[in-house]
Amino acid sequence: MGWRIPFLSCGSGLYTAGLRGPPEPLSLSPRGGAEEAVLRASLSPEPALAPWRGAPQSGLFAMGSLLLLLLLLLLSPSYPRGGSARRRRGARTQGPGGPSPAPPETSAPFWVRISPGFKAVPPGGSVWLNCSSSCPLPEGSSLRTELRRGDTLSGPGWVSYQLLDVRAWSSDVHCFVTCAGETRGATARITAYKQPSSVILESPVLMGSEYTLRCHVTHVFPVGFLVVALRRGGRVIYSESLERFTGRDLANVTLTYALRARPGDFGQPVTCHARLNLDGLVVLSSSAPVTLPVLAWSPASKALASTSIAALVGILLVVGALCLRKYLSMKSRS
Repeated sequence: MGWRIPFLSCGSGLYTAGLRGPPEPLSLSPRGGAEEAVLRASLSPEPALAPWRGAPQSGLFAMGSLLLLLLLLLLSPSYPRGGSARRRRGARTQGPGGPSPAPPETSAPFWVRISPGFKAVPPGGSVWLNCSSSCPLPEGSSLRTELRRGDTLSGPGWVSYQLLDVRAWSSDVHCFVTCAGETRGATARITAYKQPSSVILESPVLMGSEYTLRCHVTHVFPVGFLVVALRRGGRVIYSESLERFTGRDLANVTLTYALRARPGDFGQPVTCHARLNLDGLVVLSSSAPVTLPVLAWSPASKALASTSIAALVGILLVVGALCLRKYLSMKSRS
């Protein structure tokens, strides 16, 4: 009794094969760590030569079928059923002692902030700075500054520091926090300055042919960064920097300037301006405008002017008399 596998697929071709004897099912059995396919079939107990003589074509087909099945069995261990390239790559990456350990996780970055980042205080004043971080378990925090320190307050994730008697015009304050062995920091700048309480320009005083201009700048700090300027109309007529003064206290500044009087200056407005240049921070103050008065005549000037006018009139009379006499003489001759 014979049975057939009508179509056996291998690659891209189709083959027909037949076996003699009662069929038994095919089964796949694992061996060791890899899967192997084992063909189990009971063949007929008849001599192998008899079927060959009776049906040579069927014997050839049976031999070809066995060869194809053996070929499939040989190829099956190279591509285990149910496996994938990713699983095979994962198996290859494992060492002899088991799976390789995962790389250690790096600690998450944390930030450090200090607020306010910039603060201007009057000289001798105090300020609070708050240093905070995102570290859940900070190992420590510190503050580095040349200013005098006062009280300290702290809470979860923050520390506040008090700085006293700020007199340096500009100071950098550094806050540091250590987290998981890593230290990070932030910087704030404290500026001590005092805008002038007032800028006053006195009324111009005419002395001879010059105007005396006097400007007062009161309660200003730091004086070494102050520039005082005088403007006539929209033009600077004089400017002076006080960088040579290094005092660390409030100061009053008086600027005196002699302006030569000119006819075009009569009625022009004059103003005084104070400017603090604090490393990028500019503080401006100005006075109310004053007007240059009309040039006044002194008694000596009046006498000189009268004499000059009289002399000029006398010269004109003499010249006129000479011209008239010459004209009359020429007329009498004709």
